[in-house]
Amino acid sequence: MQFLFPAFLWALLALSIPIIIHLFYFRRFKKVYFTNVKYLKEIKEETSNRNKLKNLLILISRCLAVACLVFAFAQPFIPKGTGIKSGLNYVSVFIDNSFSMTANKSEIPLIDIAKDKARSVVSSYGDEDRFQILTHDFEGKHQRLLSKEDALTYIEDVQITSSVQDLDLVLNRQRQLLERSSGNRLSYILSDFQKSIVNLQEYRDTTMEINMVPVQSTTQKNVTIDSAWFEGPIPFLNQTNKLLVKVKNNSPEDIEQVKISFLKDGQEKPVAIRDIAANSTVTDTVNLTIDKSGWHTGILQVSDYPVQFDDKYYISFNVADTIKALFINDAGPDRFMNALFNGIKNFTLSNQSSNQLQYQQFQNFDMIMLHDLKAISSGLGNQLLQYMRDGGKVLIFPGKSVDIGSYNDFLTTIGASRLGNQTNLKREVSIINTEEFVFSDVYINTGRNLKLPVSTLSYNFLTLSSTAEEKLLTYRDAGSYLSKFRVGDGQLFLCASPLNTESNDLVYNAEVFVPLIYKMAISTTKQKPISYIISNNMSVIVPNQRKTGDYVYKLKDDKNEIIPGQTPVGNQIHLSMGGQIKNDGIFDLLLDSETVGKIALNYDRKESDMSHLSESELEDLNTQNPSIKLISDTQQANLSGSITEKDKGVVLWKWFVILALLFLAAETLLIRLLKN
Repeated sequence: MQFLFPAFLWALLALSIPIIIHLFYFRRFKKVYFTNVKYLKEIKEETSNRNKLKNLLILISRCLAVACLVFAFAQPFIPKGTGIKSGLNYVSVFIDNSFSMTANKSEIPLIDIAKDKARSVVSSYGDEDRFQILTHDFEGKHQRLLSKEDALTYIEDVQITSSVQDLDLVLNRQRQLLERSSGNRLSYILSDFQKSIVNLQEYRDTTMEINMVPVQSTTQKNVTIDSAWFEGPIPFLNQTNKLLVKVKNNSPEDIEQVKISFLKDGQEKPVAIRDIAANSTVTDTVNLTIDKSGWHTGILQVSDYPVQFDDKYYISFNVADTIKALFINDAGPDRFMNALFNGIKNFTLSNQSSNQLQYQQFQNFDMIMLHDLKAISSGLGNQLLQYMRDGGKVLIFPGKSVDIGSYNDFLTTIGASRLGNQTNLKREVSIINTEEFVFSDVYINTGRNLKLPVSTLSYNFLTLSSTAEEKLLTYRDAGSYLSKFRVGDGQLFLCASPLNTESNDLVYNAEVFVPLIYKMAISTTKQKPISYIISNNMSVIVPNQRKTGDYVYKLKDDKNEIIPGQTPVGNQIHLSMGGQIKNDGIFDLLLDSETVGKIALNYDRKESDMSHLSESELEDLNTQNPSIKLISDTQQANLSGSITEKDKGVVLWKWFVILALLFLAAETLLIRLLKN
């Protein structure tokens, strides 16, 4: 047995008071005269013995009563945990309010059970202690200490949210607030401990006691639309576009007859009815024929019960009416290039001279081609570099007579191969890279019937070991004919030979020339997203359609209109939501009051996997990290008592108060019932 306040034991010296009173208390007797002296003597001896016994019992009762009161004030206890806490307590309570907490246990939602246990945790501490109530929302108002009364009020206001945080981030959030406190720092995690958010195996923190309070139900079946994407880099007008959708079974049981459908422009189109094996995924294809340009939206959905928050997947995409290319050639338009673009539907070509360029219009083109320029000026080079960093594509055909120094200055800046010596030897292309997007899915086979380009004038490439070059077409002597280099989000394509027919017969090889230009124009290093995941740090990147003057971008749906944080970056603008959006759906992107886009937002699929850590797995966390404690289901039956026992041990002061009262009652009975 130990004492919380051992200094009170000095009060045991007060036991000397009743002892002194007992020793120095002399009762005065009256003299009574009787004729029979012997009889009186016997009576006197008997009364004296009885009085001594009575006074001794009273003395013992008084001493025991005083001792019990002293012990009660010293607050004795029997230690149970690793340490006993005294002083103020600073308690952070995390309530898991993610979608998984909508599951039921005994027909009661887990979120309601968690809130009830959170109230028990708060009630286990004193009125002078301070509390933090934290949820997945990570709101600013939760990052402060509250009184006991305010903490209980905050618990009542907790609602289900779409946000979800890993538990290490939750603990860091708790630690950030509690580390400024000088008392006992305690963390309580009330959660179903889904495996997707538990990442505490390597977590270490000796400044805060962490208590896990599992609130769990049996594992629920759940089918979800995991993701969706277009097979091609961009959707095309009046063509069949393949939209791929991945559906996942997140349960340990096979699920049959899952209906997958696609809702577009108010019309629902069945996609498939599939059987999905346990813990596996299937991918289906939706064939979309788009008959008009502009923004389009759609909803992919599955039939599933009871977990339904992830049954819908919203998408939005923009279909351009034309693919625009810019051909920069000081010698004027090229008839072969013009014929090529005139023969491809929805493609347009603009021709400009290098001394008539309007750099601010570069962003309006999907690809820029340079042909037979004498030199690349520093101004043009800087603009092309920024254009590629923002996602643009540049194709360079060097001329017969060029300023190699200016070309190499530009190529060195972007990390591409430099131009070497010019050679007038005949060189034949022998290898075509069909693994790269430009030539992928173009040819059934690349046998002898495929005619490849031949050049009579070309440049050797000087390639450094640090240069990330990808060869698309390779000469028989292993030299590069056409190579690709990644620059930011864009690409540079560099040809070793001029485009003119005297030096290069590429334009006569339609089976190579046509797909080469066509797929370069639509290629991309990073596909434009057709949806975004809702989170507190979500950022949406859109083209900046107004670079000057005052402008405000907004997001609006049927219920809400928000103004996100806006950061211009080059030709783009980054919109930071800052946790303002909680619901999924399609939002209009407004520039002032004009709709300039559609943004599809979906809930995070991290919560779709309903599997959680078992009690034994949670105990393993405690074994790996002693600062993490588990409050089991048995202990949760009397959660307040378990917390008190954990923090204070087995508290005995109440029993000593009861004993003190019993001894005082015994003293009273002794005085009244035992007559002198």
